[in-house]
Amino acid sequence: MNKSDLIGRMASDAGITKAQAASALNSFTSATAEALKKGDKVILVGFGTFSVSERNARTGRNPQTGAEIKIAAKKVAKFKAGAELNAGI
Repeated sequence: MNKSDLIGRMASDAGITKAQAASALNSFTSATAEALKKGDKVILVGFGTFSVSERNARTGRNPQTGAEIKIAAKKVAKFKAGAELNAGI
């Protein structure tokens, strides 16, 4: 399912237009991104939790040359599915 499929499904399930569903989805994604940038968690009971995890700096290897490279530390977004979502799969 891609974004336009999801928007269509949201619109039909909620009885709203696709434009309204797209606006709602865009609002959700931007609010989630802003919360994660601030280091907050976004918890949707029954669905799952979006959070930020930190990866430490490490040494890797260039697969073509075998030379060592330094990989910088960074923050990454993470999702953990809730119990109800896992049970329904």
